[in-house]
Amino acid sequence: MGFLDNSTNNIIIDAVLTDKGREILARNEGFTIAKFALGDDEVDYNNIKKYGRAVGAERVEKITSIFEALTNGNQAQKYRLVSISNPNLVRLPSLSLSGDIASSVVTLTRNTQTIANVTVSQAITQNEIIPVDLIDTTYEVKVNSLFLQVDGQKPDAFDIDNTATYNITRGAGTLTSASGGTTLTMAFRLKPISSSTFSSYSATVGTNTYIRTFIRVTGLNSGAVAEFEARIY
Repeated sequence: MGFLDNSTNNIIIDAVLTDKGREILARNEGFTIAKFALGDDEVDYNNIKKYGRAVGAERVEKITSIFEALTNGNQAQKYRLVSISNPNLVRLPSLSLSGDIASSVVTLTRNTQTIANVTVSQAITQNEIIPVDLIDTTYEVKVNSLFLQVDGQKPDAFDIDNTATYNITRGAGTLTSASGGTTLTMAFRLKPISSSTFSSYSATVGTNTYIRTFIRVTGLNSGAVAEFEARIY
């Protein structure tokens, strides 16, 4: 959904079906809104840092431009709101990356380095402990299914943009992060890529020619997001 006009007391909202919603409607299985989610993709929180809580919050409410309704679920609500029981919480956890990654880039080659291991860890600033209701036990991982797969995992969904979505549960007995959150190690495996496919999707940057794609990891309890680049040579 997206706001068309909120300049008066009559708020006009544009609501459209996502690709999944259209699929269900086409199957004539009945259409009922059972759940909804709220997001703050458009909000610029620098307004609060710059103008203070009162004036900054007012500027967010009055001048924030709301995106139009999007039919592509991968583009809509990348940053969803989460419910937190602690009213005094002032910091949210983030996701840090380690393993076969440097400067937020994973490098894979078609003939030699076909697997990259990446560890996602929950972190929080100033040595605080992550609240229990924000500890991520399941992570949502999105990769381009034309080129990559998560080793040993089965995708939960595919979309028309060739994005594969995995919901990966952190195994029992695995290590926790220093902040009391969870860690998850994933192996991203390169799929066989023909020379013609590589030529179609690759680009030359300087003296290097490679395919550039992105991997997105979201903690389903905390809402924290880590996105990094995969370069395929």
